Amino acid sequence: MFFLKLLENRIFLVVLIITFLFLILYSLLASLGILIPNESQQTIGDISRWCERISGSIFREPVNALSNLGYMVTGLFMFYILSRESRKPRLFNQFYGLNSKAVVYASVTVFLGVGSLLMHGTNTDWGGWADNLSMIMYITLPWLINVGEMGKWSKKKFWIIYVLIILIYAFARWFWGTSLGINLDLFKLSITLWMISEMLFRFWTPLFRYFSGLIGFVVAAVFGIMPVEIFSNIDNYWWVILFWLPALISKNPVVKRRSYSPWFFAGVSMYVLAFYTWLQGYPDTAFCNPDSFIQPHAIWHLLTAFATWCFFKFLRTERTLDDEEI
Repeated sequence: MFFLKLLENRIFLVVLIITFLFLILYSLLASLGILIPNESQQTIGDISRWCERISGSIFREPVNALSNLGYMVTGLFMFYILSRESRKPRLFNQFYGLNSKAVVYASVTVFLGVGSLLMHGTNTDWGGWADNLSMIMYITLPWLINVGEMGKWSKKKFWIIYVLIILIYAFARWFWGTSLGINLDLFKLSITLWMISEMLFRFWTPLFRYFSGLIGFVVAAVFGIMPVEIFSNIDNYWWVILFWLPALISKNPVVKRRSYSPWFFAGVSMYVLAFYTWLQGYPDTAFCNPDSFIQPHAIWHLLTAFATWCFFKFLRTERTLDDEEI
């Protein structure tokens, strides 16, 4: 108990040290040729799948790799703020102070930088696995928080489900790739489930539950996946049936409210802008310059890092209806 209390009082410093140790350890192991296999020397000078020219340094894609410091700094700033707050369960929500969901949100934000740096730094399959895992650890958290509230989950049930999803994904992604062997894009699905669950969180009614899954098709269209493409390739997009998963779980209206302006709208706008910037980060696209210090994919990292901050601020606006009357 004393150790946990001591850790809690110094959590920002602990995470800061761990982050620096990761960067030092990465630099050391990469310099020794342990992280980056010798056969990758043959790709030096080629253009990576994310546009930047592969270098012989300890970071195979230097700009794309180092731009991930944006996630780490953002997550550390979250820890700094949370560590200076006390827990006030009545007037403040679960994203104030060192409550478990706030701490995990800040932690996975830092890990977004770690996972993506490993991918762009090493250009290895296991680096890609770490990158995808960090993305799933982040993107599943908000929609699980929403459906957990509307499903009246206990804290224990919430964390069991979250950990199981992450472990199953980590295993399946390692052995069967990004589609998990079943044509399931969990990242795209989770973005959609977040938006659907957010609408239910704000506008829950028994009738709206039945129609809420249709929001998923609107979200998919924003990201360039039109209904015609979905239904003409239903083998690849079978997972659209899961658009109704939040409705299935969310059996109860919430007694909480969040302020959507400005932070939620800012986060969504930032992510959509980042997505269209990400589309330019491929070879042979108009803005791809492999030797430039300005890389579209690096800009994607910085924009989405800021989006995580926007959503962090948004989640901190949550209040119970009783609190709003005080």
